[in-house]
Amino acid sequence: MGAKDELGRAGEQMAATYLVEKGLEILDRNWRCRDGEIDIVAREGAVLVVVEVRTRSSDARGSAFASVTEAKLARLRRLGARWRAGRFERFASVRVDVVALDGFAGTFSVRWEKGVF
Repeated sequence: MGAKDELGRAGEQMAATYLVEKGLEILDRNWRCRDGEIDIVAREGAVLVVVEVRTRSSDARGSAFASVTEAKLARLRRLGARWRAGRFERFASVRVDVVALDGFAGTFSVRWEKGVF
């Protein structure tokens, strides 16, 4: 596993821990289908939350949050519908969130944006 993959996995674990601390229930991680992947699927009350996690170890290429495109968010909305279609449980709504982790000198800041799409 390369350094980028390790950073991504560590970021996803930090994000999952952070979301649980904030009261979300993790339902699935790294869910894949032929159309893509959802990093984290969670529940907040009656809301299904599809979470994209982005981790950057420097700001050389911009912030982690800025790296999420509109096309990625639209794909996540579609993937959330596919994930939900395979379940019996019903949700009041689906929300797409981004958890962005920016690291400098070994310390990461967390930015959680709810309902970005």
